[in-house]
Amino acid sequence: MESFVATITEVNDFLNGIAWGPFMLILLVGTGIYLTIRTGCIQLTKFGYIMKNTFGTLFEKSDKDHGANLTPFQAMTTALAGTVGTGNIAGVTGAIFTGGPGAIFWMWLSAFFGMFTKFAEIALAIKYREVDADGVHHGGPMYYIRDGLGKKWGWLAAIFAFLGGVASFGIGNISQCNEIAGAMKDIFHVSPMITGIILAFIVAIVILGGVKRIGTVTSYLVPFMSIFYILAGLFMIVTHLTEIPGVIGLIIREAFSFRSVGGGLFGYAIMLAMRQGCARGVFSNEAGLGSAPIAHAASSTEEPCEQAMWGVFEVFVDTIVICSITSLAILLSGVYTGDLASYSSKGAAAAAAFNTLLPGSIGGIIIQASLIFFALSTVLGWSYYGASCWEYLTHNKTVVMVYKVIFAFVCIIGAIGSGQLVWDISDTLNGLMAIPNLIALLLLSGVIINMTKEYFADKK
Repeated sequence: MESFVATITEVNDFLNGIAWGPFMLILLVGTGIYLTIRTGCIQLTKFGYIMKNTFGTLFEKSDKDHGANLTPFQAMTTALAGTVGTGNIAGVTGAIFTGGPGAIFWMWLSAFFGMFTKFAEIALAIKYREVDADGVHHGGPMYYIRDGLGKKWGWLAAIFAFLGGVASFGIGNISQCNEIAGAMKDIFHVSPMITGIILAFIVAIVILGGVKRIGTVTSYLVPFMSIFYILAGLFMIVTHLTEIPGVIGLIIREAFSFRSVGGGLFGYAIMLAMRQGCARGVFSNEAGLGSAPIAHAASSTEEPCEQAMWGVFEVFVDTIVICSITSLAILLSGVYTGDLASYSSKGAAAAAAFNTLLPGSIGGIIIQASLIFFALSTVLGWSYYGASCWEYLTHNKTVVMVYKVIFAFVCIIGAIGSGQLVWDISDTLNGLMAIPNLIALLLLSGVIINMTKEYFADKK
């Protein structure tokens, strides 16, 4: 048995090196750069218009009947629920400890181009989605691969759906529930088993109610948890305002540092910072992975680019705002100069940073509470991604219902076990999802460019 596990681990390590290796990251960021240039860099030139028509509409009331589908805002919060997770805290912390402060610059840069990558994914998801007999919208990479590229590409669509369906149990469930259980044990001394049972019950109630219920829950949960974390971050920044310029300078200097690290080649530091920053940025905002378009396709919006603008907003909030708060906390506190192994987890290192910067021990409580909400939202978002992938593969609602029941039960397994190998395999599957998606984005780049230019032609 041990030799079998060792073999699986070795194979997964090899595939993970491909899925999250330098060539894949170049492809991910490079696709964003190419599409950004070809469409006139709308995430910058039309940023005001995009914010006005996304964030600016949050407080407007609408009498429109959305039927069985989600409102544009609910579609965004469902996608953001799957995006904002433990990676925004633990992932960013690990990137700084491994790649140094310079990793943050490369995280920001990858997010900038990732804004349009996600815009493109969502626009295609709306354009090529299907409507079932109940009037419910279904879409995502598997649909725009098959219908946009032609049925001869159906095999590639199926590969994406299979990878997404399997990865949902690890990235979207086991790892998240394990973080929640750890936080609940630290704060409230609740046993992981009890936490797992409660999670399974909550998740079952929400996901068995379908996408409409998921969208309703996330439309309240995501704004609450985001504002909670952002306010804590703003307080931290305001109380250490004079130190911010120095930290920004450190990030930029280290991003272009050509020194050696740990006896490595001269210039290894910049390569390490670049890889860690880009990888954690993509892992956090999921731009290019193809997951978020599945949720956005369920929107009632008819105009592809109108819904796609929420993708720009999504990456902005996830990486430029939330991940930056974590980054500044780690750098302002100076904890990154120590040894990560001295902390029980990356989340614990982040908690130590916040405790250093905020009064009393409130910082640690904020981190632990944020981990609970962030992880729970990810579980809900990914449950829909997984269900959509299995529905595409089987076209059988019974299979989808069985998947949802199993998904809820796996919450217990995630809470009580370490599941490190399962997490690692799912991390690999998550990264491999990007390959068929990026192939589709590049081959359909002409469609994306035309849609974008036509939509923004007269938008000031």
